[in-house]
Amino acid sequence: MVSNEANQYLGIIQLLNHFRWAWVGLFAVDDESGDHFLMNLEPLFSKSGICIAFTERIPNQVNYHDVDVFLSMAWTIYTPLMDKKARTFVIYGDTLTINWLVCLMILAEPEYQESTTIGKVWIMTAQIDFAITALARSFDLEIFEGTVSFAIHSSKPQYFQTYLQNIRHYWTPGDGFLKDFWEQAFNCSFPNQKVPKADRTCTGEERLESLPGPVFEMHMTGHSYSIYNAVCVVAHALHAMDSSRSKRRAMMKSKEAEHQDLKPWQLHPFLQGVLFNNSAGETVSFNDKREVVAGFDIMNLLPNNSFLRVKVGRVDPSEETQFFINESMIVWHRHFNEGLPLSVCSDSCHPGFQKRKREGEKFCCFDCAPCPEGKISNQKDMVECVKCPSDQYPSKHQDRCIPKRLTFLSYEEPLGISLATVAVSFSLITVLVLTTFIKHKDTPIVKANNLDITYALLVSLLLCFLSSFLFLGQPGKVTCFLRQSAFGIIFSGAVSCVLAKTITVVVAFMATKPGSSMRKWVGKRLANSIVFSCSFIQVGICGVWLGASPPFPELDMLSLPEEIIAECNEGSVVMLYLVLGYMGLLSIISFTVAFLARKLPDTFNEAKFITFSMLMFCSVWLSFVPTYLSTKGKSMVAVEIFSILASSAGLLACIFSPKCYIILLKPELNNRVQLLRGK
Repeated sequence: MVSNEANQYLGIIQLLNHFRWAWVGLFAVDDESGDHFLMNLEPLFSKSGICIAFTERIPNQVNYHDVDVFLSMAWTIYTPLMDKKARTFVIYGDTLTINWLVCLMILAEPEYQESTTIGKVWIMTAQIDFAITALARSFDLEIFEGTVSFAIHSSKPQYFQTYLQNIRHYWTPGDGFLKDFWEQAFNCSFPNQKVPKADRTCTGEERLESLPGPVFEMHMTGHSYSIYNAVCVVAHALHAMDSSRSKRRAMMKSKEAEHQDLKPWQLHPFLQGVLFNNSAGETVSFNDKREVVAGFDIMNLLPNNSFLRVKVGRVDPSEETQFFINESMIVWHRHFNEGLPLSVCSDSCHPGFQKRKREGEKFCCFDCAPCPEGKISNQKDMVECVKCPSDQYPSKHQDRCIPKRLTFLSYEEPLGISLATVAVSFSLITVLVLTTFIKHKDTPIVKANNLDITYALLVSLLLCFLSSFLFLGQPGKVTCFLRQSAFGIIFSGAVSCVLAKTITVVVAFMATKPGSSMRKWVGKRLANSIVFSCSFIQVGICGVWLGASPPFPELDMLSLPEEIIAECNEGSVVMLYLVLGYMGLLSIISFTVAFLARKLPDTFNEAKFITFSMLMFCSVWLSFVPTYLSTKGKSMVAVEIFSILASSAGLLACIFSPKCYIILLKPELNNRVQLLRGK
């Protein structure tokens, strides 16, 4: 008729976890039932992250005659109460257990009592439901103020209060229990007693509701409610059995006597099938383990004059919410100043810290260590800090994850605006130079050294400046696909034009020698062939690259701690370096040829200017490689754009600025006679 004790263990664990009490002392009666209690509860504590601060056994019998042993036992029980960290105690036993515990505590030195017993939270099991009432008249139970007690579930049967209010001692004249209880409860003696038990005479008209709560409780306790339900269950089983027999007799038309000897085991099948609502309005039934379907009530004890027991929660495995407690209804010991009691070995670790176990101590005792770099803890008492998702990064205090911001070299930021402005400016300058050369195409300085190659070089430089815009803004499929390949082809074309102009100078000088066989190479065919063949090789390399493993946009979440880099994955790094390597090879060849031809005695010799231009070009790209590899994010893109603009501007300035100077500022020098005189 009583709920399975495992439900009480469940309630104790959930109660401790609810209030985050992790450092708990255990008091248990020193007998087999206490052994069973500890054996079942201790593993549950460990599994739920609760540590046992101490375990003390309370004797169920004490020898008062041996004072030394009694005092030693009292001190042994009392010493654990001095632990200032352990403020929550679970006590298991019966009426005698709580009696002995209070007696032993009273024997302690007065100066220690207040500091060690006041301000503790006691959790009592349902087995000691009646213990407090027996002691209420003898001891000051302030230490148990705010106790949380588990109690067998009870309710209020109909007319029970009326029965208690009208009960009289003479209702059962053949039973002396009521008479003895009356004398003890009201501290009086009935007349005609040879030895009066009290100075006051019992009138028989005393009322139970006038008694203080600690002496007699007017509500039905869990034990009484279980007995009440047991009587009802047996009555329903007898009724069901009688009805079954009546039907059987009616069917068989038997004339057996109605009253037969009844064996207890004959009630078993009828008890198992009992299902009814009692007068309190609650359903009474049994589960498949032949246990009553009920739980435990959680009571808050206030040992004042009326000894209040307030129901503040419930443990019922049959309900969806197995554990429920109304924390706002609980009144703690006045020592806590209405605050929530703490019972922990170590203070909680705040977010941003993790637990670090103390060597040689229980797992509830720990230190708090800051989270390692790159990890966070966003809850209290985390065992281990965790990494943020790849799209987030730890906050300054490492207590939360902050979303990373998406970064790329945009047109709106100062660096992007500056690079775009420079690119547009040089593009316009290139267009002006090209326009100037077209306008003065018939002048000697423009005609010199292959006019078509000059136009091709200017167009290539214009495209070089414009190609830098492929690197600005958030990378997309098209821009990533075209970015590096367009850059490689355009720059290879520009360098091929420079190489063609340089070789043209060399061939032209060699052709001036008498009997030279190089005269057949003088003309546009050689230069055009050089430009076409050198550019075609780069086009082939880029075609293989784009066909086999083309670049594509991706998000780099790991390179920078606080940023997500929107970038282009080059697909094949080998092909990228092959494109850059081929462009570098053309540049070195052009520089070498121009350097060797720089002193050739030719009025139209551009080799000196080409030498300077290729020297600047090679310097820029040799500096680009280590700088590019040592930067991340949008800085890498900015370095590449700068290299494109700087190298293109170097070619434009070194090769075409001297000619533009003569065309625009010294037009009198732009004639064949002046040029042949070497001026």
